[in-house]
Amino acid sequence: MAGAIFGALNGDAVAYDFYFATFIAPKGAMLITSILLGWLLGGAFVYLGLVLRLRRRLRAQATRLQAGDATAAAAPDLATSQSSLDAGRR
Repeated sequence: MAGAIFGALNGDAVAYDFYFATFIAPKGAMLITSILLGWLLGGAFVYLGLVLRLRRRLRAQATRLQAGDATAAAAPDLATSQSSLDAGRR
């Protein structure tokens, strides 16, 4: 919302000079584009850093359970509560 207001108030074109290219675009469009790009990159980093690791752990746990591994059944649950995390820090 703030980007749309900023874009409406600052519609003048600005030259953006990168090392390999130069282009001209409105300030507001570049603000909205940079916010969207940051949101997408942040989501990608979270997905690559957290989601894939948890999927790999879950797949390994399922494989151990299917193989009948007794230690897999005794392994802690992947879903932990905040209170158990706080207790572990003490």
